[in-house]
Amino acid sequence: MRIKQISIFLENKSGRLAKVTSVLGENSINIRALSIADTTDFGILRLIVNDPDKAFNALKEAGFTVTSTDVIAVEVPDRPGGLAGALTVLQEAGINIEYLYAFLQKATNAALVVFRVEQLDEAINALQNNGIRTLEEKEVYSL
Repeated sequence: MRIKQISIFLENKSGRLAKVTSVLGENSINIRALSIADTTDFGILRLIVNDPDKAFNALKEAGFTVTSTDVIAVEVPDRPGGLAGALTVLQEAGINIEYLYAFLQKATNAALVVFRVEQLDEAINALQNNGIRTLEEKEVYSL
């Protein structure tokens, strides 16, 4: 149920994001989801890719500062209020969300939300016990 997310520290300079995506493309790594958080001096690019270990190594070899973090991918209904159910479950379980980002699946009417939480196993259990589906690594990497 844990998904590996790759995080890359990027200086706010022209071409840095293009270089990351070029390195990934040259290594046949496909981006499944991404998020960028930035300040005036730097940004953090968070990626879900089809082969996180290969991406980590390729980006490291290209000189990027890269980390790998475990996150969870949760399926929620793609409708108004769909996300609220999962958030309520986590709130009631006392689980803090550090950040999240979402993307749509191609073949269903569901959205996928990537959560970074403090208590990963507790979050997975709470969600599953409340009928909210968390996705396996292979499912997410093969989207």
